[in-house]
Amino acid sequence: MGRAFVYVILGGGVAAGYAALEFTKKGVSNGELCIISEEPVAPYERPALSKGFLLPEAPARLPAFHTCVGANEERLTPKWYKEHGIELILGTRVKSADVRRKTLLTAAGETISYKFLIIATGARALKLEEFGVSGSDAENVCYLRDLADATRLADVMQTSTGGNAVVIGGGYIGMEVAASLVINKINVSMVFPEPHCMGRLFTPKIASYYEDFYKSKGVNFVKGTVLSSFVFDPEGKVTGVNLKDGSNLPADLVVVGIGIRPNTSLFEGQLTLEKGGIKVNSLLQTSNSSVYAVGDVASFPVKIFGESRRLEHVDAARKSARHAVAAIMEPDTTPEFDYLPFFYSRVFSFSWQFYGDNLGEVIYFGDFSGTSFGAYWVHKGHLVGSFLEGGSKEEYEAIARVTRLKPAIDDLSELERQGLGFVVGLSQKLSVAPVTNVGGSMSTVTVVLKKPVYPWHATAGVVVAASIAAFAYWYGRRRRRW
Repeated sequence: MGRAFVYVILGGGVAAGYAALEFTKKGVSNGELCIISEEPVAPYERPALSKGFLLPEAPARLPAFHTCVGANEERLTPKWYKEHGIELILGTRVKSADVRRKTLLTAAGETISYKFLIIATGARALKLEEFGVSGSDAENVCYLRDLADATRLADVMQTSTGGNAVVIGGGYIGMEVAASLVINKINVSMVFPEPHCMGRLFTPKIASYYEDFYKSKGVNFVKGTVLSSFVFDPEGKVTGVNLKDGSNLPADLVVVGIGIRPNTSLFEGQLTLEKGGIKVNSLLQTSNSSVYAVGDVASFPVKIFGESRRLEHVDAARKSARHAVAAIMEPDTTPEFDYLPFFYSRVFSFSWQFYGDNLGEVIYFGDFSGTSFGAYWVHKGHLVGSFLEGGSKEEYEAIARVTRLKPAIDDLSELERQGLGFVVGLSQKLSVAPVTNVGGSMSTVTVVLKKPVYPWHATAGVVVAASIAAFAYWYGRRRRRW
């Protein structure tokens, strides 16, 4: 028993929804495309799970956050897929793949064949057991990766109001879930081994700004240590956590956010792997020309940095999915994928965006005692990364545009003096007189920030020049008299 499709998307996360929408824009015919997903629902926007889904009042629920509402596009409900002739094969696990024969075998024994495959399998949450700690199956220990996880977490939160929650991990999931727990009137302790939150992205100064606010909301930060074991009651429910430094914390709820691991197992030994993911070229094509990979699972060339990276963020999933579809449907006209790394978060009243790379010397700007501030990263004489909290739409667009250009920075003190004004001003100038794209690349441009010529410098120059001219005229007349 089997079915055949021209295009198959394996995985039902964010990337799958954006790929499906792009296929329809490119003219896919009815019956040519299918999506295979282990989840029982159509693709949805995963960021909602750590934000709106966990709100105590008017929480977000499907179908409200099906893709592609996260990019202000159509909401792709199950009805939409049916109307566009796209087959949704949900609640289905693929147990093996044969890229040479172009087939997938489901756990139910069905063979699905394809002409082109897009791997959008994403990643799975790392479990405590992988670090030697047991207890993940306890009823009040939660992870957050998919809708089932979020539903379970929301249920446990409802019974924990006024109680104590311990969040294991200080990254994206930890920070966003901690904010939701606070909003739900649950006492929060965050435990992580790094010296500050968001250790892979934030500097200590940026991290301290957010940590101070979280502390003002009652969050307790326990840094430099990790979970060693749980304390259980007779019914097997966790009542506390023991930490490696010897301390312990009471717990009515534990949320674990300690990272993810790409789902590559189906293709190990068949496709080239790199940096924990599936290696693709600048068209998102794997080592097999009929197979493409997108989102968390793909390790792709980041042109602006001249190296391959695997990026774990919804923006990369959305954009890589669209580009892969374009490369499949329009191979002769689709350019290379030229992605600018982008990360963002919105919690409490905060909204920050980061573009580029956090490498090199850091230059801060703005008011860290207020609501708007940021930072630049300068590496080998070029601006390679930008961070902004509390910016406007135009300001965020400016830092993205200028960071992509990697302008040369000769004077760090002048960059600090200009602050946000540097990217805003340069972006405005580029709008009037765009930089010429020479050689098909916009990765670097010859925009150089040097020490300015202040008005009084110019005035002094004019005075000196005039004095020299007057002396020359007087001296010339005297010589003619001699």
